[in-house]
Amino acid sequence: MVAATESGNAGDSHADKLGFTSGMVVQELGWDEDADDDLRADIEDTIGGEMVDEDADDVIDVVVLWWRDGDGDLVDALMDAIAPLADDGYVWVFSPKTGTDGHVDPSEIAESAPTAGLTQTNVVSLGGWSGSRLVQPKSRKRA
Repeated sequence: MVAATESGNAGDSHADKLGFTSGMVVQELGWDEDADDDLRADIEDTIGGEMVDEDADDVIDVVVLWWRDGDGDLVDALMDAIAPLADDGYVWVFSPKTGTDGHVDPSEIAESAPTAGLTQTNVVSLGGWSGSRLVQPKSRKRA
């Protein structure tokens, strides 16, 4: 019998549940020492390589944005994050959970997304962090 992971299903990682797949180009923004290293390692194991930083020139499949209260203007950060995104790319905003240092009110993310041209599709709980998945509208095509 295979032991179940923390998520409850054998073989299902957080990265799998978040939609990461092998070969994706994932850009990481807002990393700091408080970022969830287990989640980061899980994402890199799943995509089969390292996440790229803000200086990458690649077309990005997914942006991982670590966001804390006091980090600045979330709309500006999201606008910067979507610039290199593929047409079907999306953003995961990870913020500290309620009651922890740096907590961001979920309404701030929900209100910032449409201003940046994104739609929030789901919210997940990941240890000490909450994740909000933001997607680009299907009707928005680049020339």
